[in-house]
Formats: sequence, structure tokens, C-alpha cells
Amino acid sequence: MIPESFIQDLLHRVDIVDLIDAHVPLKKAGANYAACCPFHNEKTPSFTVSPQKQFYHCFGCGAHGTAIGFMMEYSGMGFVDAVKDLAGRVGMQVPEQEGRRREPHDGPRTTDLAEVMARAAAWYREQLKLSPKAIDYLKRRGLTGEIAAKFGIGYAPDGWQGLQAVFPRYDAPELLAAGLVIENEQGRRYDRFRDRVMFPIINPKGEVIAFGGRVLDGGEPKYLNSPETPLFEKGRELFGLPQARAALRETDTAIVVEGYMDVVALAQHGVGNALATLGTATTATHVQKLLRQVDRIVFCFDGDNAGRKAAWRALENSLEALPDQKTIGFVFLPEEHDPDSYVREFGKDAFNRLVAQATPLSDFLLRELGRQCDLTSAEGKAKLVADAKPLLQKLQTPLLRLQLVKRLAEASGFSQPEVERLCELRTIAPPAPARAPRQSPAATFMRKLIRLILQKPELALRLPIESLPGDVAETRTLRRLVAVVRDAGEPAPGYAALLERLRGGDDDQLLKRAASDLMHEPFAEDEIEAEFAGTLAKFARDAQKDEIDALKAKAAALGVAGLSAEEKARYVALLTARGKPENAS
Repeated sequence: MIPESFIQDLLHRVDIVDLIDAHVPLKKAGANYAACCPFHNEKTPSFTVSPQKQFYHCFGCGAHGTAIGFMMEYSGMGFVDAVKDLAGRVGMQVPEQEGRRREPHDGPRTTDLAEVMARAAAWYREQLKLSPKAIDYLKRRGLTGEIAAKFGIGYAPDGWQGLQAVFPRYDAPELLAAGLVIENEQGRRYDRFRDRVMFPIINPKGEVIAFGGRVLDGGEPKYLNSPETPLFEKGRELFGLPQARAALRETDTAIVVEGYMDVVALAQHGVGNALATLGTATTATHVQKLLRQVDRIVFCFDGDNAGRKAAWRALENSLEALPDQKTIGFVFLPEEHDPDSYVREFGKDAFNRLVAQATPLSDFLLRELGRQCDLTSAEGKAKLVADAKPLLQKLQTPLLRLQLVKRLAEASGFSQPEVERLCELRTIAPPAPARAPRQSPAATFMRKLIRLILQKPELALRLPIESLPGDVAETRTLRRLVAVVRDAGEPAPGYAALLERLRGGDDDQLLKRAASDLMHEPFAEDEIEAEFAGTLAKFARDAQKDEIDALKAKAAALGVAGLSAEEKARYVALLTARGKPENAS
């Protein structure tokens, strides 16, 4: 693990304002800086960066973090890579991590597999430079060296055990587990990818998790993909997502195509928001992942039967994942074209016009169902409604479903209630209006202490943690926060270091809300000590009052004789401390 002390030093030396301003231009806004959020689409800036506390917070989408978190989210890096990148910017050397001793029976860890895939990807890239045949192929497809480098394209030479050049231990279990080699029944190994242009599949952390290899000639299969591994589940990943991140934010549209080369060719011609599924039909997970980033998905397939079948599968798997206020469209290219050939022949503007004019999901659904029915006959109209039934039942968007039911009623001759009854459509209850949770006095008190310690962490060293109520979530967060400060010693770590130390834990949401409150209304620096002392004093008074009330209620119910000697003494002491002595004997 990278030492906490190094993380703290790194965050102290990196200026988050300079870092973010290099990617997202910031404007001064009072004591902070503001911009339109790079993580969701907005017209009014709600993304705020605090130079004093060295963190960012978006009041629109809730994005929140430190310089490390920004690099991970914005550039798709893993934690270690983000730390290394920032350390390089400020001239720091990341301490070498100490790996645990591996036991002989241990299987390959995902970290080992990620390292293996990274080394293989680097070797494939080097082999591309040495292969005139592969370079000529990419040039004939209209690709430049810059776009090849952007996507990390490489080449797997035509040899049975080429990877032995980079992995002397060719029998290492990691090579088989990562899907780079195949082992036959006799136990002999050979490279999975041979004489193919290699497209690395990169996850949001920036790690190579799989490859797609394309033949240079007319061989089969045209595309060969990595098998599923502990790193790679093809139904969850998309090719080109890290490279498309900026274009997705700019266009608010994701274009899903079938092939790796389609994605790269579109990017070469300025269409940077294209992605491809990985040798599988579009899944609901793919759709959910994209609709978290954009409001519109357009599926772009060939206009032949295979393309229409792929589009229909995409439609079926999109219905359950489609929320209201998001849209899905379909583009079908002329049969002689795929996205690669179309954009090369007609250019970016013509392709973007097709995307802008994409057929809406509802039109495509009804058109395809209608093609399979004779709508001039009673039987055909009945079949139309029967075929629509399982699709309508998948939809969770009441507004779109209502529109489809109305159009089905018009096309079939049934009434709208009859279509709903025949399709057995249950009412989709609208989400209940969110109610602000009622905060107990103890929770409110804890939240204020959390804000005070985030603004001035050294206050944690003076907090009587043992006297705090233990029955609210805020107290658990406060205890962990105090423990981190105390473990760090002096000087106390700043908020950015505290945030990194607690990253990904159960406290994330509470800390984000506290940081949001601090952005709106920070405590005045010359008043924070008085606020802290006053908060603790009020808590002590409230705790005394609660104890007095409890003892008074017990005495009223049981009589004074019902109190033990200790309770009587405590009652008198509490009343005396509050300046209200009473007879409790």
C-alpha cells in the first residue's frame, strides 16, 4: 500500500485549482472557483473548487473529491495511476509498494492479471511499429498514428508463441487466466492472438482488461475477442468509453456501433462519442452505464438483416433500463455501408445528420411489430397486441408506455383500456416524493461537529468522543473521522487527506453533505473555536436536561422512594449544576 503519509504530503503539494483549471477552465467565485461540471451536462455552473480545503464539489450531481479523485473520475485512472500522475507533476517519487508473499496454492490476483495485460498491450504496440504490413493496413483504413496511439492499437505477430518474448515464464498461470494464451489437451500453449491488429479494452480505471483482434485479410473470424476472465465480463464493458468521455459530455449522446474499427474510424473523422459492444448483444447493463452519462443513446447498425436483428436485440434489452426523460434512437445505414465506410465516404457532418434524425425507439418498435402482422385482418391485429405484450411489460417509463398503448390501440382497433387489460399492464406507481429525513437533535449536533472538524481537523484531538451518543449514524462517522485525525498525529491532516483516507467507506454520503454545507456556509475562522466550545456546552446542557427529565419522570411514576440513593444524589447534583436546587429527599 502507498503510505498515508505520502498521500498527505502529495495532496499538500498539489494545487487542486491549478490541476482542475488545466482541464476545466475555472472562474473566481468569492473565496472559491466555479465552472460547469465536467461530470454531467449543465448550463449554469454548480461545480465548485475550494482552494482552502483542496477539494471540489458539484451541487448538481454530487461529484466530490480531492485532486486524486478528480484524476480518477475525469481521466479514468486507477487510484495508483492517479497518485503516480500527480506525484510526477510535483516531482515526487511514489514509494515502492510491498507485495505480500504469495502462497503456492494462491490463484492469480486481479492485480497480477492487470499487470500482465498492461505488459502485453505495451508489447503489441511495439510490434505494430515493426510491422509494415499492419501499418499499411491501418493507413489504408484511413487511420493516422495519432488516432492509433489514442486507442492504444497494436499488432500481434504471426507466430505461435510470440508472447514468450515479453513473458519468459510462458507457463505462468496468469497468462492463461488473462486469456492471452490457449492450452490444448496435451498441455501445450500457444498465443490466442496471432497476425491481428489489436484493440485494447480499457475499463474506467484505465486498466487494460481484454483485447479485440482483427484479421488483416479475409480470414475468419474477422474479430477475435478475449474470453471472460476475472478482469473482463463482456456484457458490462464497452470499447472506447474512456476515449469518448469528453465527447459524451459535449454531445450528451452516445452512439453504439458494432465494431472496434467503426469506433476508431468515427473518432478519426471527428465523431468522438461512439462506442462498441464487445462481441455480444447490447445488454441492459450497457444501457444503464451509458444513460448515467448521457440523455440519449443512438444505435447505429448496418441496414441488412443482421443489422436489424442486432437493433431489435438492443431494443429488447433497453426497455427495462430506459427511464423517463431519456431517449433511444436507431440509425440504419445503406446496406453497402457500415459506420466506418460511411463516414469515410460522406464525412462527419453527413453522419451526424443521420444521428440527429435517428428513428425513435417507439417508431422502430411499432414498425417492426407491424412488419410481422397483417394489419388488414382481425388475426393480424390480435397478433400485433400479443407480440407487443412482453415488450410493454418490460417498460418502466409510464409516459412512453402510455404513448405506445395509445398507438397500439389505433393500429389494432382495440380501445386503450382493452390493450392495457390484454397486455396485463400493471400501474407503474410514480416515485413517492422525497421527504427530508427527520433529524434527531443528536444527529443535528453530530453533523455540526463533523463540519467543524472537517474545517479544522485539530479540533478532533479535543473532542470528548466517549460522551457522544452511539445510536446515530452521524456518531459512527464522527468517531471514524476523529480516529483518522488522531492516528495521523501532528500536524493534523487537512480535509483532502481525510477524504482520501475515508474514500469508499460507509461515511461517503455524510461527508459529502457536510462538505456541501461548508461550501455554502463555512465557519468564520476567527469564530470556529467559540463555535466548537459552544456546541459542546450546548450538548452537555441538553444531555443534563434529558437526564433530569428522565429522573423526574421516574420519580413522578414511582414516587421519590422509587429512586435509588445514587439516582437521588445524581438528581440533586444535576439540579444544583443548573442552578435549580429542589428537595428530592
